Amino acid sequence: MIFIVVKWTIRPEVSEEWLARADEFTQSTRSEPGNLFFEWSRSVDAENQFVLVEAFADGDAGAAHVQSEHFQTAISWMSDYVARTPEIVSVETPGTGWSEMGEVKPRDVSGETL
Repeated sequence: MIFIVVKWTIRPEVSEEWLARADEFTQSTRSEPGNLFFEWSRSVDAENQFVLVEAFADGDAGAAHVQSEHFQTAISWMSDYVARTPEIVSVETPGTGWSEMGEVKPRDVSGETL
């Protein structure tokens, strides 16, 4: 699996429209056969910063994503929205998606683990 995290710092004057602007790109990417997940979050510390967590089944799926029409279209307009060059971490890791965290499990009202 190719696991990628991208930190996007968006210009303050357009940060409120960022997620709506990125929605078509997001939905198209989620529809790709090799996409495992593609999720945006907004920073609780920096209001104009968004974090994209994404994963692809393998290098071929990642390459297909970068070569897709929707990726190329998004890249063409994203420079107009960013306040600085996005920061990225991209690693190849075993697995096919999210695993459960072993240290925390939900409990019912009586304290029993569900």
